[in-house]
Amino acid sequence: LGLNYNDPQLRIINETVASIIDQEIANRVIDRYYPEFAPPPTPPAALAPDPSPSDPPQFDFAAEMAATRIHAEEMLAEGDIEGAEAYMEARRQIFVQNGYGIRILNQAYFAFYGAYASQPGAAGNDPTGPMLRDIQANTSSPRAFMETIAPITTFADLERIWGEVMAN
Repeated sequence: LGLNYNDPQLRIINETVASIIDQEIANRVIDRYYPEFAPPPTPPAALAPDPSPSDPPQFDFAAEMAATRIHAEEMLAEGDIEGAEAYMEARRQIFVQNGYGIRILNQAYFAFYGAYASQPGAAGNDPTGPMLRDIQANTSSPRAFMETIAPITTFADLERIWGEVMAN
């Protein structure tokens, strides 16, 4: 981990790990020193109230962005550049209507935000974020997470370590 930063896959791994650890530490600092700012605990699914049938579904930014990225990349892979650009603009307008002030939605946007695969949907179909989040969820602390992933120097290492962690 932290080596060969010029390799695109390893850069995604490194940036995703940094983002995951950043969020973990930020949550711990808020809980310890600023508990009045801590979000309320999420109730277990069994206790959460069922949404009323009249409630409109909430806009899921991560899921919508993932779907947008995947479809745009498919269009680009087929050579439909103009269609992909029109599609991304139409999707950008949907994001704006739902309160997300995205000025331009294009491949540069995905390239910039895709290096941080710590949030679901950020990197499209890239499995890096989900695998690293699975590893984090199955380790006892940020230190244990870092010790588990420290040997990663290739994407194959990530796949191997993820497989080992998930098998336990």
